[in-house]
Amino acid sequence: MAITDHDSLFRYLGWNTQGDLAGWTFYTNKKKALVWFAKAPPLTPPTDAQLRQRNVFRLVSSAWRSFPPSRQARWRRAANAAHLGCGGYALFTYWLTRHDTSTIATIERQTGQRLQT
Repeated sequence: MAITDHDSLFRYLGWNTQGDLAGWTFYTNKKKALVWFAKAPPLTPPTDAQLRQRNVFRLVSSAWRSFPPSRQARWRRAANAAHLGCGGYALFTYWLTRHDTSTIATIERQTGQRLQT
């Protein structure tokens, strides 16, 4: 059963929750009310393409965690200085999944942060 509440506890806590979290699915309906319900288990096993994509994100996460804090900080500073609306980890994920070195080179030039080393 879905629960809808215009003045939910989540909004009072400052959360704009959407997606899946801890066994629950959250979304905002047309009336701007938060709706949540118990997450349904998948009906079919993941496809090969889904497994490949998940593994790509696992590898990106592993690469990020292997960085020293100073290198992670450079990516965060570059994302902030370029006013991208995302964090350093998201920018790093974009770079590794899209192989868009020209965009990263532009961000390096604009922010003065050396990222591709």
